[in-house]
Amino acid sequence: MSPMPTADEHVLVIPRSRFEAAGPFHGFQPFDAEYWSSLMAPADLSFRPRSEMETDPDYKQLIPYVLLRHGSQFFEYVRGSSGGESRLHHKRSVGIGGHISTLDAANGDVYRAGMLRELHEEVDLRAPFTERLLGFIYDSRTPVGEVHLGVVHVLDLASPAVAAKEYGIDDGRFTELADLLTRFDDFETWSQFALQALAAEVGG
Repeated sequence: MSPMPTADEHVLVIPRSRFEAAGPFHGFQPFDAEYWSSLMAPADLSFRPRSEMETDPDYKQLIPYVLLRHGSQFFEYVRGSSGGESRLHHKRSVGIGGHISTLDAANGDVYRAGMLRELHEEVDLRAPFTERLLGFIYDSRTPVGEVHLGVVHVLDLASPAVAAKEYGIDDGRFTELADLLTRFDDFETWSQFALQALAAEVGG
């Protein structure tokens, strides 16, 4: 996730009413272009103070959640105590990403610009990749989940050439999906949803 919020940091959000109009869900929902377009209705997008949004369930912060895959292996890591979201410290994760902020507003596609900025701030990708959107994640059962809406990307890398740039990413390595599933309970909730979706995809 992004560094700790500063007093003037504004992040991209949609109102809860837009989420409900698009179609609320819990857990993981496969990607659908029409649903994505509904969520991203320009009239409902806004930048608001992150310090306020972290505790206001009337808004959902849009969070790119990027999975790095090489063959049948996925990049996993431990969220260190220097990471921005204290509620996730010391949890294992397969997702990389963070908030879209006003830093990205000068670009034509603010969401994509923010996704790429966050990705390259957190890891050094040294291999070509292809990308696809896997789906969406939402979990209203926890305080952190209630105010964030995840957009899950899968990057298929030509080689496992990834190095952490931020201290918040500890013990990073590529691991077989089957092995990740044996340690399912060690992962943060969003990663659990993503792993279940990936397992279903492989099995189906």
